[in-house]
Amino acid sequence: MLTLLKISNMALADHVVWEPGAGLLAVTGETGAGKSVVTGAVGLALGGRCDKSVIRGGEEQCCVEAVFHLENTERLDALLDGAGVPACEEGTLLIRRVVSLGGNRQFINSSPVTLRLLREAGGLLADMYSAENERVLLASPERRLALLDAFAENLAERREYDRSWRRWTRARQAWREFSAAEQAQERELDFLRHQIDEIESAAFTAEEADSLESDWRRARNAERLLGAALPLVQLMGGEENGLLEQMRRLVRGVRELERLDPACPVDLPGVESLADALGELETALEDYAGRLERDPAGLARLEERVGVFDALKRKYGSDFAAIQEHLAECRRRLGAVERRGEVLAGLESEMNDAEAVLREAGERLTGTRRRAAPRFAEEVLRHARELGFRQAAFEVSLLPEEAFGRRGAESAVFLFGPNPGEPLRELQLAASGGELARVMLALKSALAERDEIPLLVFDEIDANVGGEIALAVGRKLSALARRGQVVAITHFPQVAALADHHYLVEKRTKDGRTASSLREVSGESRVDELVRMLGGGDGRTRDHARELIERKVQRGSRRGLSD
Repeated sequence: MLTLLKISNMALADHVVWEPGAGLLAVTGETGAGKSVVTGAVGLALGGRCDKSVIRGGEEQCCVEAVFHLENTERLDALLDGAGVPACEEGTLLIRRVVSLGGNRQFINSSPVTLRLLREAGGLLADMYSAENERVLLASPERRLALLDAFAENLAERREYDRSWRRWTRARQAWREFSAAEQAQERELDFLRHQIDEIESAAFTAEEADSLESDWRRARNAERLLGAALPLVQLMGGEENGLLEQMRRLVRGVRELERLDPACPVDLPGVESLADALGELETALEDYAGRLERDPAGLARLEERVGVFDALKRKYGSDFAAIQEHLAECRRRLGAVERRGEVLAGLESEMNDAEAVLREAGERLTGTRRRAAPRFAEEVLRHARELGFRQAAFEVSLLPEEAFGRRGAESAVFLFGPNPGEPLRELQLAASGGELARVMLALKSALAERDEIPLLVFDEIDANVGGEIALAVGRKLSALARRGQVVAITHFPQVAALADHHYLVEKRTKDGRTASSLREVSGESRVDELVRMLGGGDGRTRDHARELIERKVQRGSRRGLSD
């Protein structure tokens, strides 16, 4: 049940704290006092639509906080866990919704959540009814099927169908996308083949790729390099003054010194090693100069290869390894695309298998609905007759759909005729506002034993009815409240007198500002409010108000004895 509702700066409510009790809760007040702020705040907490007009004048934001205490939180916890939101602690759920001039925010258990998640959670917490929104809701095929399914208690069949439908939908989408991509795949084939041919025809090896740039630089600078290398060769190997010949003389001289004077401090091995190094240097320079050829044709070939390699790097990777990796990926993709016929056949087979499973699940779900539809119509009609439709007719018609839908293979139509002799028409078209509200109450009463929604909110569902019918409405609401918490915004004293708790909305002006307040009335204060609702008057009106309350007490006592 809803245990706390805090409203700040919403419409006429500057600061309202409501701790609703259990059972049937009547909310009354004069026209314009702000009774709708209660339903508006509950709707806002459950993810209902809103705009900045709900913010109290002169304020920058409004805030609604709602605390629910639930006996069973399994479904809600599963929803929250899937979104990474903390689960309910000891059955308590906290919702906070903020509407500001700069944007809206919403929180569940102190965690920020999306509006979509808040709406999904709200759908597990409360149902809200009014003559205005039910006409829109009943126009929805999903809404009508949901009501029938609740009566049929076919949760297992619906879950099985939902799993089958999602599997079939994924398989069908994959097959469609693959089929539609046939032309694109032909273009992809050409493109992949072109890339593979371009890389393979270049025929680069890792060794060539490593040396290509240095070979090209050497060939391009061959003349300058020769101009630098040949003088060095001549310097080393000159017959008289070459460094190598002079070094040989130095070695011979040091050897002669060492022969004549063994104590000579000159390091002969070091000198000989230096001579060997100069000999190796001469050989290396000669070999290097010999490889430096002025070959314009060879340079042109190298320049062409460098250009090809640079083009491959621009297109397919920064180096040889990256180009080879791209080539391998192109070959893999080419193989996959070339096997598209095989893949397409596999996808079609998977889709057909999923459709067969879906068809079987749909037949089982349809069976539960066909068996439940006449019983549901009969039960709704029984409650409707107690609400004044003594000669009305109500039927539930199942119409097969051409294709599988999200909720099954058929749609449900509620047919209603308030008067005998008239053809039945769709409920949302056949019933007036007041009639539709009472039929919805009959629908909800028919589902009372099966309904898991803990909170029901009825906004002036007794509008445009007489006193006797209002009393019947009140009794239906009271019966629903034995299985959950029911909030009824009402103008009828017959309904308010049947409530377990009676709350009064009042409008006051202070310091030039108007604000609505909400308080529970009991005892003589409750009698005063019922007298106002009865139109005021003398002591007989007051006695009548007390009598209405006493009837409620007596009925409660009898119900307790029968229970």
